[in-house]
Amino acid sequence: MIGVEDAQALCLGLVTPIPTLDMVPLALAAGRVMRREARADRAQPPFESSAMDGYALRDAELAIGASFDVVGESAAGHGWDGHLAPGQAVRIFTGAPVPAGADHVVIQEDVAREGDRITVLPTLGQGPNIRPAGADFPRGFTLAAPRMLSPSDLALLASMNIARVQVAARPRVALLATGDELVMPGESPGRDQIIASNTFALKAMVDAAGGEGLILPIAPDDRVALESAMAELARADIAVTIGGASVGDYDLVGQVGESLGMKRAFYKISMRPGKPLIAGSLGGVPYLGLPGNPVSAIVTGHLFLLPMVRRMLGLHDALPRTVSARLAADVGPTGPRTHYMRARLDGGVVTPFERQDSSLLSVLSEANALLVRPLGDRPRQAGEAVPVLPL
Repeated sequence: MIGVEDAQALCLGLVTPIPTLDMVPLALAAGRVMRREARADRAQPPFESSAMDGYALRDAELAIGASFDVVGESAAGHGWDGHLAPGQAVRIFTGAPVPAGADHVVIQEDVAREGDRITVLPTLGQGPNIRPAGADFPRGFTLAAPRMLSPSDLALLASMNIARVQVAARPRVALLATGDELVMPGESPGRDQIIASNTFALKAMVDAAGGEGLILPIAPDDRVALESAMAELARADIAVTIGGASVGDYDLVGQVGESLGMKRAFYKISMRPGKPLIAGSLGGVPYLGLPGNPVSAIVTGHLFLLPMVRRMLGLHDALPRTVSARLAADVGPTGPRTHYMRARLDGGVVTPFERQDSSLLSVLSEANALLVRPLGDRPRQAGEAVPVLPL
């Protein structure tokens, strides 16, 4: 068995950034990975603009009791084209261009207006209440790549006047569940069967990471049928089997993979849950053989499959990152395997669940983090800082 970090490095070594790039409209770019930097062709804001509703005037003339003639109006999208002369003011609204000659905006609450004349009140506050041109970013500003585009990124790109972005094509991840005991949700299981669940979580995880999860029909514990199903995996960008990776009489995935020319990078990891993991290449395609236990499959998906998807998208920071949290309760020592305990993380405090069996999806559904217990670690007491992997 090898350690988690060594296994992650080997998995990342199986993939290279996908070469295909798609040009997509901004409205369809959320969650896509922009592979080339974007450059603004204008500053934001492109002109001096008012930060408040009020009156634009000359700062040198501003004083309590001073009066000004209102000679125009500047609204967002409809600026005033004149040049402000001494003793004049322009009614202005938030986001509107500041008129030429003005360098101060007095908020409307600090003046009294009668007809077309205003007088500055003693409540005069600080100014100048003007946003400089380029205060957000200058012309030529670049948004670095690669990056997975967030809603805030899309707003920034739109303000940069960019309508389409070049993004990585979504890696296609084929997900093949195996085993005679499995049926799909909605079917009528026999008395010895269970409902296939792992593929639905893994597809959702892959999709959220920027890939495209493809759920294939369940493969039975039959060598010929499994060979045919696994051969189809080579049509995807990443091939994944779930189950059948252990050493039982009906665990055929490793054997069939070998017959199809699978080049194995490793088999078995010193971790729990998720020990019986296979990684390598199948028909030239990066391959993972995940364990069949639901929690094991999902935890190893977070640790190994998603980093492969991110690296294929061209992201440099592909591995999940832990954070530090305080233990809410004492925990015992770990054994010869790193333990990823299902836990709740709240306000910097992590509470592991009492039940940690790798078949308990109800526990995993309540978990929002994995408490990472390194192999050979000593007992830890409540209040100690420990590494946590948010989910």
